[in-house]
Amino acid sequence: MSKNERIMKNSFSRRDFIGSSALVAAALAAPSGTFALPRERAATNQESPIRLGLASYTFRNFSRAQLIGFMKQLNVFALNAKDVKDHLPMDPQDEAVALADYTAAGIKLHAAGAIYFPKNEDADIRSKFEYCKRADIGVIVAGDPALETLPRIEKFVKEYDIRIAIHNHGPEDKLWPSPLDVLKAVKGMDPRIGCCIDVGHTVRAGTDVVQAIREAGPRLFNVHVKDLTNFESKESQVAVGDGIMPVRKMFEALIAIKYPGFVDLEYEIHPDDPMPGVIASFAYMRGVMAGMEPASRG
Repeated sequence: MSKNERIMKNSFSRRDFIGSSALVAAALAAPSGTFALPRERAATNQESPIRLGLASYTFRNFSRAQLIGFMKQLNVFALNAKDVKDHLPMDPQDEAVALADYTAAGIKLHAAGAIYFPKNEDADIRSKFEYCKRADIGVIVAGDPALETLPRIEKFVKEYDIRIAIHNHGPEDKLWPSPLDVLKAVKGMDPRIGCCIDVGHTVRAGTDVVQAIREAGPRLFNVHVKDLTNFESKESQVAVGDGIMPVRKMFEALIAIKYPGFVDLEYEIHPDDPMPGVIASFAYMRGVMAGMEPASRG
């Protein structure tokens, strides 16, 4: 039996959530703008130990106004923002306008990124921390910091009290293919330097994503969730629940380590028409969460 077959046998299938499937069907049949998923209970009374958010890169081909409209339709109000289109510009004046728009819409920014650190220079690194400080963002998802840049970044982590979550990018990434590579590199550094686990890139790197979550523990600051039908193919991405990602086991691991951050959907396919897959992904994850509630309450 292949690795993919073993994982598929043990994964939590969308078929286990008839209610979620019906929800997706209703969503896709509804006229545009008329369907809304329930607001995350975690954003109100904290009943759910898993908090779902959105990576704005999912809507990289759409403007900030369109992004806000999509988030309202989804009833998702937690955003991991990126400087793409006009989502969260680096320019301070433009950034202020964006922040006002998000505040007016009731959207809270909890992370920014991926943000890249190509220069081992104070001025460049400080500009990224200032960008997030202005937005009251507590987590920088860092895309490619070189090993020799980490001590300088650590200095700014201490100064700004903003966490750095190094994002792994799979086997193509020569620096950070797996979260385990991040954990090895930051061991002994300030505890506010850790990782953003991208679950799709993690499994493609040959790493057990559930075990990686457990090993990251308190150094896990952000999660990017996606699904694949083949753990060796980047091009096999599908809506969450349509692949073989062990979503329930990942959520159980996050609960076990008392993960306080967000699980951000990063849906990278169909960039010109992502909403059907995004709706399906949130419906599935909410179904998983609903099925776990009695156990999570103890």
